[in-house]
Amino acid sequence: MPPAPPASDALKSLRDDESDARAASDPDAGVVPPGFWDTAEPVAPETKEQITLRLDPDVLRHFRSTGKGYQSRINAVLKSYVQAQKRAG
Repeated sequence: MPPAPPASDALKSLRDDESDARAASDPDAGVVPPGFWDTAEPVAPETKEQITLRLDPDVLRHFRSTGKGYQSRINAVLKSYVQAQKRAG
């Protein structure tokens, strides 16, 4: 996934209360329940395994054309497929 664009000057100039109000009105923003971080434990991500993979040229061209991080995007597509298969299971 490409990185998010940098925050605009207008966003950077928001007061805390304005920022809080915008976050509260965002339907995609979830609320972290009180005490969540009191019991949360960090989990180390799995390390990726290096392999050799043969892909069709047009598939590889497409992902390479999206720029830096294309291998991570290929992994994300494959991961979403695996998760969908598990749900369909």
